[in-house]
Amino acid sequence: MARYPHILFDLDGTLIDSAPAILASFREAFARCAIAPVRAIDDSVIGPPLHETLQLLAGRSDAALIGELADAFKASYDGSGYRATAAYAGVAALLDELAGAGRTLSIATNKRLHPTRLILDHLGWGGHFAHVYALDLVSPRLPDKATMIGRLLADQGIARAQAIYIGDRREDGESADANGLPFIAATWGYGSLSADEMRAGWRAAASPADLAALLLAD
Repeated sequence: MARYPHILFDLDGTLIDSAPAILASFREAFARCAIAPVRAIDDSVIGPPLHETLQLLAGRSDAALIGELADAFKASYDGSGYRATAAYAGVAALLDELAGAGRTLSIATNKRLHPTRLILDHLGWGGHFAHVYALDLVSPRLPDKATMIGRLLADQGIARAQAIYIGDRREDGESADANGLPFIAATWGYGSLSADEMRAGWRAAASPADLAALLLAD
């Protein structure tokens, strides 16, 4: 049996370059609501959950305002904006190779569930993933990624010794650690971890091909 028959993936910055689509929808949301963001809308804001990012950009936490911005963002992104999402070069081949090797693949992402499913279908990847988890999978929503990964493992009866998590940010590695999972950093994405940020036990892959080699060697 493969050492890690269950492979859990982050989505944004790991499998897909969603930045152009997300940033365009953030800009449209602020324009629709006639609100000026207090910081630049750039790649640095990609990754956290939607409401957290909107609070950061608005410089305010007023529930009504954030709700209005969130609705405007969803109308833009879920309507057609998500279609500007692109897969990183080599990721489609990676997923095909892992699936062909009999690995069970899952998604555990901070992105909302609805656009996650839209993007997976848009890229033709819907059949690759046995489980797709997001913070808003349940109500009330899950509080953080570590809890979400734990929920996925528990729901699906996956032993921690048989799973590994792949992501591009420190939060991803810390969430893997919190669940006793090994972690590989995908360093080709916009959240790529520097050597100084890597913790003991974490590994890194500079390309999808390198990641496939690591996963299929285990």
